Amino acid sequence: MFNVPGQDPVTLTDAAVAQIAKLMSREDAAGFRIGVKKGGCAGMEYTMEVAAEAGPMDIVVEKGPARVLIAPMAQMFMLGTEIDYETGLLESGFKFRNPNVVDECGCGESIKFADMEALQTNG
Repeated sequence: MFNVPGQDPVTLTDAAVAQIAKLMSREDAAGFRIGVKKGGCAGMEYTMEVAAEAGPMDIVVEKGPARVLIAPMAQMFMLGTEIDYETGLLESGFKFRNPNVVDECGCGESIKFADMEALQTNG
C-alpha cells in the first residue's frame, strides 16, 4: 500500500533480527506484526505481536530468519523506520527510530506523528 517499489519501508538491525527470529522460532510463527493504535499520552502507540500468518494487506519485510509484517494502518507511519533491539541493565526491548515521529511522551511508550492532527479531525 505505502511501500516504495524496490525499497523496504523499515530496516532491521542485527540485534532486532536475532530477537525477532528467536520469538518467531519459540512461537512457531510466520512473522512479527508491527502496528500502531491510538493511545498513550502522546496520542499513538506501537503494537507488536507474533503472528501465525501474514494478512492479505500486510507489507512483509524479511532479513535473514526474521520476518516483519507491517499492519495496513501502520504502513504510512513506518516508512523510513529503523527497528532495533536494545539490552540494558534495567530494561530490554525493541526501539523504533522513526523519522515520522515529532513528539513522544517522557517514558517513550507513546508517540505523535506529524500528520496526527489531520487523522484525529478526519478520522
